[in-house]
Amino acid sequence: MNGLTAVRSLTTLPVVTLGGDAVAHVKDTVFDPSAVRIAGFTLTGRTLLSGPLPQDLPWPAVHCLGRHAVMVRDEGALFDLPVSVARRDAVRGRLLGAQVLTDDGDAVGTVLDVLVEGGTSGRLVAFRLAAHRELVHGSRHRRHRVYVPRGEVLSVTGRTLVIPAHVTTYVTDDLPGFVARVGARHERGTGVA
Repeated sequence: MNGLTAVRSLTTLPVVTLGGDAVAHVKDTVFDPSAVRIAGFTLTGRTLLSGPLPQDLPWPAVHCLGRHAVMVRDEGALFDLPVSVARRDAVRGRLLGAQVLTDDGDAVGTVLDVLVEGGTSGRLVAFRLAAHRELVHGSRHRRHRVYVPRGEVLSVTGRTLVIPAHVTTYVTDDLPGFVARVGARHERGTGVA
């Protein structure tokens, strides 16, 4: 499994050509409708104060997603796009803040962040949730921030994400432990992510 990156940390990453030129910065990460992988990025200009660009960066044009930059072959990777389309796609593909329900109808939390595989994958691996008390038992005064594997996302509609109930058995608040558990199951071919 490639290194995992939190989607919140992608905002403001530079988009850099293989020639070393910074051509834009990431504004928003857009996911495909089935929440399986990154569909692309909306962009701001070369400086963070430049404002939104009328271009986007579709995932197939990404050479590699790293921790410090999104790499593209050249500036031709950026596609002209009407701003209204970019905004619509960004809203449709936004997962942060979405309510999470299981297919059993239980509300389990709200999406705080999304973990994706870096490199050439862009695969959505897990969600970081502000979990409801029913999902993680303990003090009612303590806020529970947990990781849950993506599993087979059943639907993403508006501001609601539906996941299989069985993936909640893999919930943990420890990211290294989570990666180890899901990675071990993935290697055995019984993966949930």
